[in-house]
Amino acid sequence: VQLQASGGGLVQAGGSLRLSCAASGSIFSINAMGWYRQAPGKERELVAAITSGGSTNYADSVEGRLTISRDNAKNTVYLQMNSLKPEDTAVYYCFIVAGGMDYWGKGTQVTVSS
Repeated sequence: VQLQASGGGLVQAGGSLRLSCAASGSIFSINAMGWYRQAPGKERELVAAITSGGSTNYADSVEGRLTISRDNAKNTVYLQMNSLKPEDTAVYYCFIVAGGMDYWGKGTQVTVSS
């Protein structure tokens, strides 16, 4: 199983980015999908997750600004990020839970300038 993330980059505060993460390989059924992030000098934190049924969960710090969605036909999870703040700067990692195992992407850098 491989996860390929894309969409990171440099954006000014108040701007938007959309992250995508496509899973490929021998995947029978994906349960949860989501994103973590890790800023320099900080621990990795859960940003958002979405279940196979569409239930979502967000970190308090991103509620109302970031939106997670998924396309089950494409095994892809998205993170729409609006009203970005400098404190959103981090490496964003996508993950999936499938067959009782966790799989991780390599991460994509998001930098928000003030």
